[in-house]
Amino acid sequence: MQTSKASIEQSIIIASLIFGMLFGAGNLIFPVHLGQLAGSHWLIASSGFLASGVLLPLMALLAISITKSNGIYDLALPNGRTYALIFLILIHATLGPLFATPRTATVPYEIGIAPHLSAAANSWGLLIYSALFFGLVYLFSNHEGKITTLIGKVLNPLFLLLLFIIFLLAFIHPLGSGKTASVTAAYTSHAFSNGFLQGYNTMDGLAALAFGITIITAIKELGIKKSRQISLAT
Repeated sequence: MQTSKASIEQSIIIASLIFGMLFGAGNLIFPVHLGQLAGSHWLIASSGFLASGVLLPLMALLAISITKSNGIYDLALPNGRTYALIFLILIHATLGPLFATPRTATVPYEIGIAPHLSAAANSWGLLIYSALFFGLVYLFSNHEGKITTLIGKVLNPLFLLLLFIIFLLAFIHPLGSGKTASVTAAYTSHAFSNGFLQGYNTMDGLAALAFGITIITAIKELGIKKSRQISLAT
């Protein structure tokens, strides 16, 4: 059934899907690290982080939607076939084996498991954990038609609950006060630009280009077909 615009329920599902696909290890690490470095300048630094970590990914999703591209290659094709191919390979290599994918497993391992094992056992521990972790990822991602349900309705709400618990514990037992925290040299006069770089390091701007077609397809499966309405829903 085709609809003219997204309902409130559909908007929540779409938002949950986008958040679930883009919020990764970098989003959990870099804001906390930024806060520690920026100290009392955290608000300016956070503004830079939000510009590159939230606004750029949204613009990438809108670019996929508005141009009706079928992915990164189609989006970059106006610049030439060679450029589009190199751009596609570099983005997927960056999001894949070079940077983003390994840290999705190493971050939870280092936080939740490594402290409970000896240094000698951590090599094997990381190997076993990574195998189990990526095995589960494969099982969940192997059913493309169910991705909206799995991420938007199951995994992401569970993740948000766990994230809420972490934030609640942080507010109850803070490590210090942001108003009195010392500011490092890099954030004394360049808080916004350094925050912008930290936000870019989450790689969500690149990830949104790769995941964009999946998200747009999921929106279309909700019955929203017109390009303008897809963009508005996004």
